[in-house]
Amino acid sequence: MTGTKELNNKIVLVSTDKQFVATTQTAFSVSDAIKLITIEKAVTELQGEIGDAEAGAVIIDLDEADLERLEALQRVTRRLSDRVPVIVVARGCDASMVRIIVQLHVADFLVKPVTTTDLVRSCIRALKGVDKNESGEADISAFMPAAGGVGNTTIALQTAFLLHRSATRAASTCVVDLNFQHGSCAEYLDLEPRFDITEIENQVERLDRQLLDAMLSKHPSGLAVLAAPTRPTEMRSFDADVVVRVLDLVSAYFDNVVIDMPRTWFPWTETVLRGSNHVYLTAEMTVPCLRHTQRLINAIESEIGKDVKPRVIINRYAPKAMEGGIRSTDVEELLGDRFAGGISNNYKLVREAVDRGVPLQEIDPDANVVQDLKRIILPEELHLETGRKRGFLGFGKGLLKKAG
Repeated sequence: MTGTKELNNKIVLVSTDKQFVATTQTAFSVSDAIKLITIEKAVTELQGEIGDAEAGAVIIDLDEADLERLEALQRVTRRLSDRVPVIVVARGCDASMVRIIVQLHVADFLVKPVTTTDLVRSCIRALKGVDKNESGEADISAFMPAAGGVGNTTIALQTAFLLHRSATRAASTCVVDLNFQHGSCAEYLDLEPRFDITEIENQVERLDRQLLDAMLSKHPSGLAVLAAPTRPTEMRSFDADVVVRVLDLVSAYFDNVVIDMPRTWFPWTETVLRGSNHVYLTAEMTVPCLRHTQRLINAIESEIGKDVKPRVIINRYAPKAMEGGIRSTDVEELLGDRFAGGISNNYKLVREAVDRGVPLQEIDPDANVVQDLKRIILPEELHLETGRKRGFLGFGKGLLKKAG
């Protein structure tokens, strides 16, 4: 019987380049899933610091790759003996030096100036190990309302909280509010929206890790939120390249990305849905809403094709219908395998969570709405909890979902 192997998400950086150290610290500061330890020494000066740090991966900045530094690098890799992956960074070196570095079986070799995106991806690949079957990409979930007032934002935010704190998929998580006109993710969490998309819409190349970090809002739980101040009087459509660039950058630094989509179909909607691992349509148990839902499913299949397989979450779900109302069997018959599950109607709990800007599970971890959402988003965690109660070991995925 084999248990889940716990990942060591501690990275040790060895460098005397203060600018590179600062850039790396900024790159990892937003992620709670990775702990960065800095050793500001040249590789030739190392004694036993790396071993003492018990790292999951090591970044060694050679700066200039001369023979003395390469010999020191070789001593380090021998001491680690393939137990800890090593990423080497250098300003540049000739073919013979590169050959020596490759022969040391390092996990990766990056040439300065190193983009933070490349460095983060390389580190997470190293932490996950080459024997993993993971694709290395962020896990992206898009939530789109089938009608107004169905609770799409609430479900998206609570999903993000579940992923962020999950026993099986806990990792850095970012919520992206793409409802630029009426978005309310920041308000629901009592945060100041800081994403000024007008600042980059004409110069999308300006959006880098540093600017992204300045535009993120951070919830006390550690959840990151990218939300723009709402402009109710402006119905604006941004170029798809801008939205794609934003999501691509967010995906490079977070393990889980949860997208709160607007109901309106924009030129970039298709691209976002295609790029998501999970697409959820939020609906409620009324005839008009279910009709809208069916039309939306048909529209997605018509515009995008069947590569995107949306699943429907019925909010305020009532298995036993009121007299003359819709029954659960009607919903299941209409949606078939598109039906992801129902969320119970618990207005008092949800209202309190929204008013306080906290996760539902912080108020009542055993509430029906929390358990319902877990069954949809984290079925493996419910299985894990059941296994523990019965005395079995649970099997789940590693802590780090994404390597990109």
